[in-house]
Amino acid sequence: MTQSPASPPPLYAPREPIFPRRVKGTYRTLKWWIMGVTLAIYYLTPWIRWDRGPNLPDQAVLVDLAGRRFYFFWIEIWPHEFYFVAGLLIMAGLGLFLFTSALGRVWCGYTCPQTVWTDLFILVERWIEGDRNARVRLWNADWSFHKVRLRMTKFIVWFFIALATGGAWVFYFADAPTLARDLVTFDAPLVAYSTMLILTATTFVFGGFMREQVCNYMCPWPRIQAAMMDESTLTVAYRHWRGEPRGKHMKAEDADQRGDCIDCMACVNVCPAGIDIRDGQQMECITCALCIDACDEVMERIGKPRGLIDYLALSDEEAETKGAPPRPILEHVLRPRTILYTAMWSLIGVALVYALFIRSDIDLTVEPVRNPQFVTLSDGAVRNAYTLRIRNLTAEPREFRVMLTSDDILRIDVESDGAVANHVTVPANETMQARVYVTARPQDPAADAETTDLRLWVEDVETDDRAGVATIFNGKG
Repeated sequence: MTQSPASPPPLYAPREPIFPRRVKGTYRTLKWWIMGVTLAIYYLTPWIRWDRGPNLPDQAVLVDLAGRRFYFFWIEIWPHEFYFVAGLLIMAGLGLFLFTSALGRVWCGYTCPQTVWTDLFILVERWIEGDRNARVRLWNADWSFHKVRLRMTKFIVWFFIALATGGAWVFYFADAPTLARDLVTFDAPLVAYSTMLILTATTFVFGGFMREQVCNYMCPWPRIQAAMMDESTLTVAYRHWRGEPRGKHMKAEDADQRGDCIDCMACVNVCPAGIDIRDGQQMECITCALCIDACDEVMERIGKPRGLIDYLALSDEEAETKGAPPRPILEHVLRPRTILYTAMWSLIGVALVYALFIRSDIDLTVEPVRNPQFVTLSDGAVRNAYTLRIRNLTAEPREFRVMLTSDDILRIDVESDGAVANHVTVPANETMQARVYVTARPQDPAADAETTDLRLWVEDVETDDRAGVATIFNGKG
C-alpha cells in the first residue's frame, strides 16, 4: 500500500497576534517624548504662519505644486533649484547609514513613522481594552456585546487618528485653513479627498493590524542594515555569558550555579515584534530597547545588576566573557566608518548652506533661436534672435535693463509685450520671457565671422544686481 506524500508546508505562516505589555523605563520614556515631538511636528506644522509679503502664501511650510514652489519658512525653492531637495535626500540617506553603523536600527525603533503610529495605536488599544493579559483574554473570548463594544470603540478612535493623519498630509500642499474649510463644506478638489482616503486607509491598516508585518515583509531596510553594521556596532543584545544557564532561582536546587536570567519572559512580552532577544540578533528586531527596560526592572527586583540586556557590540563579547568591563560608548561610535559618514554628511550640508546663501535673486537663461541661426537684413546686416527667461526671485516687481558685452560692435533690441526697448519689468516671484535681437552691421567683423562670443546681461535698474549668460553670435562665415 503506497503512502501519500506529505503535503508541503505553507509558504506563509499565519500571523500570530502580538500584545506588548506596558513597561516603564528610560527607553520607554524616550520613545514617548520622541513620539510626542514627531506627531506634534507632523500635525501642527501646516498651521504655522509666515509673512512673506503681498501675493505670496503665508504658510511656513508649503509644497505649492500649482505655483511650482517649495516654501520652508524663509527659504523658497524653485523648480530649477531641485538640487537642494536632492541634497537633503542624500543627507537623509547618509544620516541613516551613520546612525545604523553606530547604533543599529535606532531609526526604526524610535522615529520611523510606522513605529510612531503603531505605538500610538497600541496606546489607544491599551487604554480601551486593558494591558496585555486583558487583551489576550479579550482576543480569545467568544464574541459578545462587551467585546464588540470595546472593538468598535477602538476602531473608531483609530479611524479618527488615521483621518487626522491623512488630513494633515494634504495640508502641506495647500493653505491649511482654506483647505480645511473647503473639506468641511465639500468644496475641496477631488484629489484632496482621494489622498486623504488613501492615507487614512493605509494608516488604519498598517498601524492597527499589520504593525510588525510592515517592517518584516514590506520594508527593505531590515535586509539592507546588515551592510551598514559590523562587529563594533552598538545594538540591543543579551549577555548570554552572564544570563545562562537561565531558570527560576527560588525553585532550583542549583540556584547558585545558574545565570542571572530567571526566564521570566518579560523581554518577550514587551517586544512589539514578538521576538526573544535572548536568541541572538534577528532581522525582526527594531532596536526599540523596551526589552532593556523590562529586564532592568526585573534585575532590580531580584537584586541583580542591570544590563543583562543592553546596547552591546559583538566585539565586546570575548572581553566581557573574560570579566573585562564594557568598552566606552565613544570607542564604538567613533570609528573610521562613522567618521567617514559624518564627514560626507557635513560636506554636503555645508555645500547646500553655501549654495543657499550665494544664490542670486535673479536667474537668467538664454536660448538662441536655431531655425534660422541668423537672418540677413535688407541693408546687409546680420541678426540673431535669442529667447531670454528672467526669473525674479523676490517679492516685489523689478525692472531690468538688458545689455550685452562682446569684443565686437553689436546692437541689442529687446521685444517685450510687442514693444521694442531695452528694459523689461518682471512681476514678483515670476518668470518672464522676452525675445532679444542682436544685430551686426555689414562692415562689422561679426557679420562675416562664423561665430562671435558674447554675453547677455540683465541688470536691476534700482539695485544694479546683475546676472549674465555666455552665448555666441552666428555670422555668415
